[in-house]
Amino acid sequence: MRRWLLAGWWITGILVWSVLTAPAGAVSGPSAGPDVPPGAGYRPPVQRAVADPFREPAGPYGPGNRGLEYATAPGDVVGGIGAGVVVFAGRVAGRGVVSVVHPDGLRSTYTGLEVVLVTEGDPVGVGAPLGTAAGHLHLGVRRGRRYLDPANLFVGRAPPRHAVLVPATVVQAALVPR
Repeated sequence: MRRWLLAGWWITGILVWSVLTAPAGAVSGPSAGPDVPPGAGYRPPVQRAVADPFREPAGPYGPGNRGLEYATAPGDVVGGIGAGVVVFAGRVAGRGVVSVVHPDGLRSTYTGLEVVLVTEGDPVGVGAPLGTAAGHLHLGVRRGRRYLDPANLFVGRAPPRHAVLVPATVVQAALVPR
């Protein structure tokens, strides 16, 4: 019995050590950006302004926005952000919802649909109509259990809405006449 107890503690110690010494992002999963470069075949689901951008919560139950909220109008056609297979299409709490799994493992979910045009198992392409918006459309993207910023997936995305700090040497190099 004592031998099994010691073996259990030893294995637990190895697991804890491997988690603590793993590179950042290796345990919790990668974020959108480095692992999914712009140009990976994704595009916005609608051509509307983002009303509420992604705000990563501090913890699993903290406040934030785990996706993008688009200022859609009722009836706007919502397209898939990339090729994949529909894994859920139906209503949740009275709202139309569609989830698509993409070949690279990402899962995109579209919430706030009035009409759902696809069914579970349907293959979809980039821009394929998934449904029509009821009002604001929420787009969430996950890899595993971690939510990612969908804006990092889109080619030619708008510049950030916040200040971006740049090292002084880069600014000076840009100002030096050639």
